[in-house]
Amino acid sequence: MTDDGASAALAATLAGHIRDIPDFPKPGVVFKDITPMLAHAATFEAAIAGLAGPFAEAEIGAVVGIEARGFIVAAPVALRLDAGFVPVRKAGKLPWEIEREEYELEYGTDLLEIHRDAVVPGERVLVVDDVLATGGTAAATVRLLERLGAEVVGLAFLIELGFLSGRAKLPDRPVTSLITY
Repeated sequence: MTDDGASAALAATLAGHIRDIPDFPKPGVVFKDITPMLAHAATFEAAIAGLAGPFAEAEIGAVVGIEARGFIVAAPVALRLDAGFVPVRKAGKLPWEIEREEYELEYGTDLLEIHRDAVVPGERVLVVDDVLATGGTAAATVRLLERLGAEVVGLAFLIELGFLSGRAKLPDRPVTSLITY
């Protein structure tokens, strides 16, 4: 989206369809629930168009969705961009040969996995997820993809929690967020 007015209008529409859930999944956290947006077809469609729009001319070969809510938005973005869809999963969920990346959580670490043949060297990919928070999951996904030889063209998120500075873990990467809190 290049029109700031259109971006602001989309952000306002999305904000009206995102529900705050206090103290979920733990006390002190305000969870941004996107299910009302998903249930409203016109808003869901506008969000998908907003995520795909900046990359319409980027010759994307695959859209990579991060488990789990990222799958919900990445798959329709892939269809809109006439690209394949590639899931990045938590450990133990993929049935084929995998590549694995460890990343840091607030307390401890976790693992992400992708099939080794999910992307081909030189393939232009877009990473899509529902929320950019601390940036750890997105950065781990980028490392996985680049280790497999893909070219990460950009990252797109419905929501960015700006106060958590997730973009700092994605330096020099084109990042699109439809709404920032």
